[in-house]
Amino acid sequence: MGFSLNNKKGAPISEINVTPLVDVMLVLLVIFMISAPLMFSGINLDLPKTKKVNTLKITNTQVVLSFSPGLELYLGDQKVLREELIPEIKALFKEHNTQVVYLRADYEIQYGHVAKLMAFLKHGGISQIALVTENEK
Repeated sequence: MGFSLNNKKGAPISEINVTPLVDVMLVLLVIFMISAPLMFSGINLDLPKTKKVNTLKITNTQVVLSFSPGLELYLGDQKVLREELIPEIKALFKEHNTQVVYLRADYEIQYGHVAKLMAFLKHGGISQIALVTENEK
C-alpha cells in the first residue's frame, strides 16, 4: 500500500489518495469535451440549404451572428439590440482575435432584410461576413 513517514506503528496515514480524484477529473474532462460543441445550438434556425462548399464547425471562439425569423439578432446565444451590435462584434473580434462574422440567417427571412443587415455591418467597419448554410441532401 503506502508508506508512512511517521515512526509510530498503527498511526493513521494522513496522505491523500489521488487516484479517485484523477478518475473523477478525467470523467469530467471527457464530459466537457463531448458536450462543448453541442452547447452552441442555442438559436434554432431553419438555414438555407446549399450544395456542400466548405465544412464549418461552429465553436465558441468564432463570432456568430444569428438572425431569427422575428428579425431578432443574437451574438452567440445572447440577444443583442441593433444599436449595440457593431461595438459588441468588435469587442468579440478583439477577444477571439478574428475579423470574420459568421451570419446565420433563417430561411424564412426576406432577402432584403439580410442584405440590409450585411450593409449595416459593412458600414460599421465589419467587412468579412461569411454566410452559414446547411448541406443539401
